[in-house]
Amino acid sequence: MREDELEEIQDLCSAATPGPWFVRALDDDSAMNLVAVSVTPDTGRAERWPEFDHREMVAATLVQHPRYVDSGDERWDENAAFIAMAREAVPRLVAEVRHLRALLADR
Repeated sequence: MREDELEEIQDLCSAATPGPWFVRALDDDSAMNLVAVSVTPDTGRAERWPEFDHREMVAATLVQHPRYVDSGDERWDENAAFIAMAREAVPRLVAEVRHLRALLADR
């Protein structure tokens, strides 16, 4: 991976909503069984709107009613977990690549 590619990844990370991100399971009449990525941890209560703040949501991997967001392989929980994890992992991976390159350059 070239340095300009690492820079592009770092710029995208820096521009995104700050982390950490969490998987949230929410439920209401419009978004039945919503699986979302949020800046607020899941409470385990599957809150219904207006008990959750829509401004805390970063992404959704399942909105069932109406069927706005879904994945054909039904991996909405796994996709949400990956998105939430990537917010912290991708910047760390970029830093690690740069660190390892610096170590190799010093040899």
